[in-house]
Amino acid sequence: MNKEKIALLVDSGTDVPQELIEQYGMYMIPLQIIYKDRIYTDKVDITPEEVYERLPIEIPSTSLPDGETITNIFEKIKADGYEKVLAVTISSGLSGTYNVVRLIGEDFAGLETFVLDTKNIGIGSGLQAIEAAKLIEAGTSWEDMLTILSKNVAKAKVFFNVATLEYLQKGGRIGLVASILGNALKLNPIISCNGEGVYHTVAKARGRKKSLEKTFELVKAFVGEHKKFVLAVAQGQAVEEAEAFYAKLKEQFPQAEKIYFGTISPALVVHTGPGLLGIGIQLLD
Repeated sequence: MNKEKIALLVDSGTDVPQELIEQYGMYMIPLQIIYKDRIYTDKVDITPEEVYERLPIEIPSTSLPDGETITNIFEKIKADGYEKVLAVTISSGLSGTYNVVRLIGEDFAGLETFVLDTKNIGIGSGLQAIEAAKLIEAGTSWEDMLTILSKNVAKAKVFFNVATLEYLQKGGRIGLVASILGNALKLNPIISCNGEGVYHTVAKARGRKKSLEKTFELVKAFVGEHKKFVLAVAQGQAVEEAEAFYAKLKEQFPQAEKIYFGTISPALVVHTGPGLLGIGIQLLD
């Protein structure tokens, strides 16, 4: 029921599970993964596994695609008969995608564009994109949709459990001291995005098991008394733990409207390293 001809555009760092990208016909801006010898396109010609395999040899960097690539996606959206573009990007505090898409959208003739700064990353952003897809499908008006989504940014949360701080540190994403101390004490940090959409450590626990238990407590606290919400588990080389966590969420939150399960994007692997477990929550009431 897409009366207003609204296209949904996401960047690959939002970690929307592939089957949902296909189901809702989302357009995707792929981030780039840059190695010394070549540049790969996130989720297109490189998998998370390939990034993991090469981490001991080389930690690549990530960047936005060039303006031309993004402009071409806008051209395609227009050619496909859409009149409006709702773009959902990872936090402007962590990536330049939001600004680039906004600027290209402003100058692009024939399409009205709104870019939602999710103040989140990974599945924390992805759940907001999925909510947008459902609103479009339900025939929600453009104005109402922008109001609802903007209001709900603060109701989305992601908790990342990383096995080591080494990669966040190398990517310049956190202070050095915290990571050296953390590694020495076997502290597993739980990382989230703050109100400005920048990484911060929410909690630390000694050892992986305690860290996952703590993550569960944080999810429970964020859900609180809410009746309407969706959850998601996204993993990178942590399949067994992720499946166990998924089972625990199903058991503890039977009232959740949906619990998604997916893999994190290769671009996020670069910054977090192996053994990543991300839990996303989107409150809907």
